[in-house]
Amino acid sequence: MRALSGIQPSGAVHIGNYFGAIKQYVALQQEHEGFYFIANYHALTSIRDAATLRRYCLDLATDLLALGIDPDRATLFMQSDIPEVTELTWLLSAVTPMGLLERCVAYKEKVAEGIPADHGLFAYPVLQAADILIYNSDLVPVGQDQKQHVEVTRDIATKFNSTFGEVFKLPEAHILADVAVVNGTDGRKMSKSYGNAILIFEEPDELKRQVMSVKTDSRRVEEPKDPESCNVYNLYKLFAADEDREAVAERYRKGDIGYAEAKQKLLATIIEYFAPQRQRRAELEADPDYVRDVLKAGAEKARAEARETLDRARSAVGA
Repeated sequence: MRALSGIQPSGAVHIGNYFGAIKQYVALQQEHEGFYFIANYHALTSIRDAATLRRYCLDLATDLLALGIDPDRATLFMQSDIPEVTELTWLLSAVTPMGLLERCVAYKEKVAEGIPADHGLFAYPVLQAADILIYNSDLVPVGQDQKQHVEVTRDIATKFNSTFGEVFKLPEAHILADVAVVNGTDGRKMSKSYGNAILIFEEPDELKRQVMSVKTDSRRVEEPKDPESCNVYNLYKLFAADEDREAVAERYRKGDIGYAEAKQKLLATIIEYFAPQRQRRAELEADPDYVRDVLKAGAEKARAEARETLDRARSAVGA
């Protein structure tokens, strides 16, 4: 089966991105055909500087390859290299009810955050539906809170099929049950926009600063602590082996560890965990032409699939 997901280029990847999505994409490519694209057209709702967007896209491609996306097992490409997607977006727009878009949670949340309510933000789900449908995707890996995205895509595809005939396969949401909700240094969900992220490929001094800034309470070393209520421990257990995790938890409960030592353990564990990926990223960064070649080859494969789907849709509507 084909698993499809898009990743927005929004700057350096952090450990929340990895444990929340990228780690699962790497696992899925072992069992399914992975189609993973860099969603640079979606990013236009928030990034309005061309040089920044280009840099973010190349950096994200480099990060994904370093973190385990394998071009021999998955197809990695740029959204903008598939112009058929934008044409299909218009065909889908012709049958998409306004009410469906008005009910989308993501749109309402972003407007509430003060993001301008332009057409791109409002019509975002239609472009997203085109992204999913044009590659005949079977599975769309999402967290439980993103399930609505797939439901909207299915609704749009169903409306198109009922209007013009059976053209699109209805994808299934592949709920990532083991996805970790990763809190940032301030206890809120990790996000670069909150300034609370721990960046995977950050320079050592800055990585140390980020880890040491994780918010804790004022309890002393000798005071017993509940490990599950400590943000340092909750980050540590993402990386640590079972026996190491339980050993540290027991020290928390006995009052045998302070937060400074716990942060040092977390820092050392992060550095060790991502050491192979950091080395791989350095190699890729030194050879950007290889990264571009991967994206080009991925786009050629994806576009061949997209053309066939668009041809069926155009024929169905009489274009």
